[in-house]
Amino acid sequence: MRNSDTTPIIVWRDVPAALGLLTRLPMRVDMDRAVARGAAGAWAYPLVGLVVGGIAACTAVAALALGLGPDQAALLAVAVPVVITGALHEDGLADSADGLWGGWDPARRLHIMKDSHIGAYGVIAIVLVMLMRWVLIAGLLAAGHIMPLVVAAMLSRASMVGVMAWLPNARKSGLSQSVGRPALRTVILSTLIAGFAALVLSGMTGLLAIITAGLLAAGCGVIARAKIGGQTGDVLGAVQQISDLGVLMCLSAALAA
Repeated sequence: MRNSDTTPIIVWRDVPAALGLLTRLPMRVDMDRAVARGAAGAWAYPLVGLVVGGIAACTAVAALALGLGPDQAALLAVAVPVVITGALHEDGLADSADGLWGGWDPARRLHIMKDSHIGAYGVIAIVLVMLMRWVLIAGLLAAGHIMPLVVAAMLSRASMVGVMAWLPNARKSGLSQSVGRPALRTVILSTLIAGFAALVLSGMTGLLAIITAGLLAAGCGVIARAKIGGQTGDVLGAVQQISDLGVLMCLSAALAA
């Protein structure tokens, strides 16, 4: 029944369930119902992005209002989502970088990705992504733009849903496998929610952001399929991080033009 067409497409308790899964926010979640819904509740992932990105944006605005410069405010805007999510996606990025580039065959790559230790590829990936995000957000804040933080957070989480549906699970256990794979209608709904928000908050430049997020997610998916035969929770975390950064970069360039 998890991906059945008879399953309701929107169940509002999916929102706290998604927040409980993807963040450290203190949400009361009925775990039995959440597990029963499985990937059908992934339509709510962009709403998690709305909450996380919204808190980061409000933090940046408050920092600027208190007299901090764009660089300091941007640093807070980078740090807040890490705290809210418990570095869930950053951890996935690091593990994916280590495994996909550090192993010689799929089995070894999956083993490396499951290892709790971080390697050189993982460290470099996190440092580069965090540094680039800081620079991009600082530039956006200096130019008076705050909404790209919300747009990037929403589109990047919608990208996760698309990759979940597209690629099979690369291993028989883990977070991604336990959640399952969303149906096409779930992917469409999550994309519509994030896409509508992007267009409302960023105008026609939001269309470029949508395309960028989709292309980057597809690129990550192609690499994951070639390297390990599918997706894992770590791969989805990497998709979120890369898509988020790409959207920020796209909107920064478009708004500066």
